[in-house]
Order: sequence, then structure tokens, then C-alpha cells
Amino acid sequence: MFSGIIEKLGRVSSAKHQQNQLVCTLATGFVDLELGESVAVNGVCLTVAELHEGGAATFFVSNETLDKTNLGKIAVGQALNLERSVRLETRLSGHLVQGHVDGKAKFVRLSQDGDSRKLDFELPPALARYCVGKGSIAINGISLTINELEDAKSGPTHLSVTIIPHTWEHTNLHELKPGDEINVEVDVIAKYVERLCQPLIKQ
Repeated sequence: MFSGIIEKLGRVSSAKHQQNQLVCTLATGFVDLELGESVAVNGVCLTVAELHEGGAATFFVSNETLDKTNLGKIAVGQALNLERSVRLETRLSGHLVQGHVDGKAKFVRLSQDGDSRKLDFELPPALARYCVGKGSIAINGISLTINELEDAKSGPTHLSVTIIPHTWEHTNLHELKPGDEINVEVDVIAKYVERLCQPLIKQ
């Protein structure tokens, strides 16, 4: 379990596709990682499979994860958001993030909003149904508040968030270009509510 508060920007040192999976090594900046530990990489919960000197770690990314996230397009030198799993005694500064990405959205535009920045995205309707204005969403693993949500009669939903200077500087959002895909995890509570409200199917 994670909180959506990014701790480090890791750089990709190698990324190799083999047998329908990705094997990637990141310079994490964490000096005390352990084998088998869970780390959220751009919001995707991955397991540390190998450790190397200087805090570098190797992760295996399955074909299923490659299909549903933007990790299939990572390149050497690219910055990825990193967060280690939360401990029970720590403060939950963001919101409950599982590291189970629900799908991808498209970055559309950036605009200045005082010292902050407004980021606009196009979100598939299948994900937008779980979102509400001023609700929580994880974008590339970052816990953010939805400022605007506008459904279209057809096509994607418009979603915008406002990024304070600290978040802009300490995450990979500052490297986004229009058209880039970002990982989205909607609030898990909304998914549970939907499931509970469905009628029971008797066998």
C-alpha cells in the first residue's frame, strides 16, 4: 500500500524487452532497499528482483502491466516517480494508493496558475465514472486532487489538476509533453461502492 507521496525520481539505466516482459534497472537513490520489497514505479507496484551498488534495483514488468501502464514506453535516462510502501506508523499525507494502475490517460496541455501549474488530461469514460470533483486520483503514482471534471457527450472526459511548485520540481510531471500517456489509479473506495451496489446474481 502507498500514499501517493513521491520520495525519489529514479532514472532508467537499462530497459530490455524479453519474452513479453520488461526487465528494467533504475538508479533509485534508496540505499537500504531489500530484495522482495514493493516499490511504486510511476504508480505501479513492482517488486525489487535484484539489487546493485549505489541503490540501483532491477524490476520485472509483466505483459499485463505493460498493456495497462506507460512502463512499456520507458527509455534509458527517463525519470520515473518512486515511492516505497507505507508503514502503519507513518502519516498518510496523500490517500490510499494500491499501486494497481487502472489505465492510462493522455496529457493535453500545461498552463501557468500563479506560482502553480494547471495540467489538463483526457481520461477514458471507463475511468472517469469513478472520479468526482475535489476527489483523489493517482497520476503516475502522485496523489492529486481533481480540480475540474467535465464529461463529454462522446469521447474522453476532461480532467485537470493543479500542481504546486514542490510537486512540479520533485516529480516527473515537469517532463510531460502533450500526447504523453500517464498512469491512472482511481480511488479504490469508488470501485468498492460500485461493486457493492450491483445486484446479486443468484446461481
